Amino acid sequence: MAMPFFSSSSAESNLTTAKTFLSAAASFAATVMIIRSVANDLVPGELRDYALAGIHRVLSRFSSTVTMVIDEFDGLSNNEIYEAAETYLGAKISPSAQRLKVAKHDTENDFTLTMERGGSVTDTFNGVSFEWILICRQVESSRSFHSPRDINSTLRSELRSLELTFHKKHRAMVLNTYLPHVLKEAKSMKQEAKSLRIFTVDYQNMYGNASDAWVGTNLDHPATFETVSLDEGMKELVMKDLERFVRRKEFYRKVGKAWKRGYLLYGPPGTGKSSLIAAMANYLHFDVYDLELTELQYNSELRRLLIGMANRSILVVEDIDCTIEFQDRMAESSAVTGRNDKKVTLSGLLNFIDGLWSSCGDERIIIFTTNHKDKLDPALLRPGRMDVHIHMSYCTPYGFRQLASTYLGIEEHTLFGEIEDAIQTTKVTPAEVAEQLLKSSDIETTLKELIDFLRKKKEDQALEDEKKERDAKVEEEQQKQRQHDGGNGKEVTDKEDDS
Repeated sequence: MAMPFFSSSSAESNLTTAKTFLSAAASFAATVMIIRSVANDLVPGELRDYALAGIHRVLSRFSSTVTMVIDEFDGLSNNEIYEAAETYLGAKISPSAQRLKVAKHDTENDFTLTMERGGSVTDTFNGVSFEWILICRQVESSRSFHSPRDINSTLRSELRSLELTFHKKHRAMVLNTYLPHVLKEAKSMKQEAKSLRIFTVDYQNMYGNASDAWVGTNLDHPATFETVSLDEGMKELVMKDLERFVRRKEFYRKVGKAWKRGYLLYGPPGTGKSSLIAAMANYLHFDVYDLELTELQYNSELRRLLIGMANRSILVVEDIDCTIEFQDRMAESSAVTGRNDKKVTLSGLLNFIDGLWSSCGDERIIIFTTNHKDKLDPALLRPGRMDVHIHMSYCTPYGFRQLASTYLGIEEHTLFGEIEDAIQTTKVTPAEVAEQLLKSSDIETTLKELIDFLRKKKEDQALEDEKKERDAKVEEEQQKQRQHDGGNGKEVTDKEDDS
């Protein structure tokens, strides 16, 4: 009968002890709050900060960690490291985070996530753990006043900084490897997030601010290397060349070359040159600058447009053989006769491509297109100016299968063999094939109509070839007759001179 009494007495004792502990804890917390409140009211902020800094220095001597503070601003300028870290950490935020900031810019495709004040992110790099914390503090500054009522007013603003904490033995690695990694990854992430744009020249602002000489709009071209009609070997070559180009900044600097790459796309109209340019832009996420050289009057305007271009961009000059007279001798002839044609010269263009002015910007690709490569001046074609020459040929069996997969969603069909045989013996462009594949929603009907189209086109080409052959024979006979008549005329003249 004593056990219940003992248990009840023990429980009452434990309850009393718990009440006493909680009361003491509450009293201690209240005392701390009172002391903190008095300190905030009576102790100047500078003195508090100094005292806290002293305590932190004492404690840090016994700590194995280091904390780097990265402020949002460096004086009056933005801190590049802060901006990069903010972007980089947005992809590292835990899915379980309860508070985060979301933003959407008109120049970006996706939402941007960043930490909320006081938020933390743990990142792992090369097996080392790094702790990031976003610190925000309110500051007050006197308002510039223009009336008596503004004399005592203040402005409240927020200063933000990121604190990076890690083991002190990794300090060198952070400075030499980790932070450069953050900068590089953030640059790539920003590039991927932005909306692609295509720019053309705004001739009304040609002589204003250099960057205002270009006006842009969003580029929503859907072409990719998966959809573009290009032989597999050439496609792989282009993709690998682009990848190698964008990762070789230090190599270009080491060998003393401007970080740029030149491409020449040549072939008949309708072979997919514009689609390939769009695929390259989408693959690299580079903006496109479309330049019409015939609208320029001086070499100086070409240089001004070059300065106004952004880095990581593609400059396109289409139909280079038709857009401008690139002969220096024409310019020299004009100078001799005193006539000013106001045209961009070949030497001006070459200086733009690989001369001193070509170094005014980084990571740029220059693309010329032409239907007639043989009409171009050889000076344009050498390596260093046009580094990669890509022949955009008529449609091939491989190109047809790509188009069939893209337009019809099929990889194989009983009619493919007949179509591929016809394509090999017919000069048909990918654009013409694609147009035929769009005409019907029924796959069987579409392929049969394509066969009829290829048969008709082959017959027309045969008739055209026969006509060209006849015309060539007629021209050859006429040429022989002219030579014969010219020889007889010369013989008569000689006899008359002898007499």
